[in-house]
Amino acid sequence: MPKTYGQYCPLALASEILTERWTLLVVSRLIDGCRRFNDIHRGVPRMSASLLSQRLQFLEEVGLVRREKSGDGRGYKYFPTSATQELEPMIDALAVWGQRWARDMEMDDLDPGFLAWSMHLRLNTEAMPPGRTVMEFEFTGAPADCRRFWLVNDDGAVDMCLKHPGFDVDIRVMSDLRRFVEAWRGFRSLKDEISAGKIRLEGATPLKRAFPDWLLLSALAPHERLRAGKERKLAKAARLEARTSES
Repeated sequence: MPKTYGQYCPLALASEILTERWTLLVVSRLIDGCRRFNDIHRGVPRMSASLLSQRLQFLEEVGLVRREKSGDGRGYKYFPTSATQELEPMIDALAVWGQRWARDMEMDDLDPGFLAWSMHLRLNTEAMPPGRTVMEFEFTGAPADCRRFWLVNDDGAVDMCLKHPGFDVDIRVMSDLRRFVEAWRGFRSLKDEISAGKIRLEGATPLKRAFPDWLLLSALAPHERLRAGKERKLAKAARLEARTSES
């Protein structure tokens, strides 16, 4: 049980449940549709499995998670309750606030595992070729043990792989990790970074040409950065470049 504030204030009582480290992120993954333990863990890759297990047990105890045995006999599935669903607009609003006002990213924040998980949810599969398309991403500036990951789209079913999936790669994407994340979050123009050779593509020419339309970018990318700092300067420069290109 987390420490209490010793106040009857409903905000204090809610904070006792939700402000423990990692808890809101776990709740967000449940709302996103993650049901199995490993799927939830993929969405919080820097959280230890033991701590995730503790958080899920706590959330079940306070009525935010419903655990059911999986129909295939392989462990359990975790479902958000109606109380959890009520949190969705608040979590979405908090994420928008973070895009606008939270601190600039530090190197320690650039987690390739979380980037891979985020990207596999934000592929425009309708714009991709029929059948299977394998994308390999390789980043400089990332830890040695997670510099590469793969996204596999098989007729709209997308999987993320932290090890080679065993299929031929159709397109390879190479970039500095920070630069790519800044483009993913909307602070840089993905197309301009590719045109300038800062984000490099290898593969058949039609695939390289179509690639920018495959990535929907972060759902928060359209929200303007408001906190003063490097990221706001990057976003302003990207918007100015886009307006110049259009005129």
